[in-house]
Amino acid sequence: MKKKAIKKTVAAVVIIIVLLILVCAAALVRLHGKTAAIQNDYSAVLHDEKYQRPARAEGVEVITQDVSCGYAVLEMFSRWNGGDLTEEDLYAEYGKVVTSTGKAFCEEVNKRFPEYSTTMRSYLTNTELLDTVYACLSEGKPVPVEWAALYGDDWTLHYSLIVGMDIPNDTVTVANPYGYMEEVPVAEFLERTSFEAYEHMPLFLKLGFAFGFFEKNTVFTVA
Repeated sequence: MKKKAIKKTVAAVVIIIVLLILVCAAALVRLHGKTAAIQNDYSAVLHDEKYQRPARAEGVEVITQDVSCGYAVLEMFSRWNGGDLTEEDLYAEYGKVVTSTGKAFCEEVNKRFPEYSTTMRSYLTNTELLDTVYACLSEGKPVPVEWAALYGDDWTLHYSLIVGMDIPNDTVTVANPYGYMEEVPVAEFLERTSFEAYEHMPLFLKLGFAFGFFEKNTVFTVA
């Protein structure tokens, strides 16, 4: 009887493992399709008269994160908005980081800045992403973004604050809470927002994207 019970248990475990592998494989296939769908040809934007004037949110002061990139972006946005919210304030209130996912980050922005309505926009096509960011910057508002950033030699999933876009000069300016302003070409910006720049992405992160914990071509628009 014991042998039969063990065999049944082993068989059940094997079935569960196989099912999990199939579910993960299916999710990764869907992710591949969603990634392909956002990578449309954006070359027309580079020559569109609409984008010929640079757009910028003035007055953003870049900081070096002390607790987390999400909290640092909230601090930078608060300073730009005339407030005094800090990373330390947020950590003292929660005792942990609560902005690890895009949805949670968006909720926190809405909570901290109720005078604005912040919307998370994910899996935008390249053209939609550039248009969305340009529109917000044209109103003088910085745009939080979820993208890939290097920390030393390692790629990370990172929040930053887009502060400028100059299409004629092929430049997107980003306040990176690793402690510096970045000016990157449009092509690099899109490689990083789509996470295609991410070399050797760990499986747990791939699965995070596949199951919707993280998103690609994602910005948080403030209206």
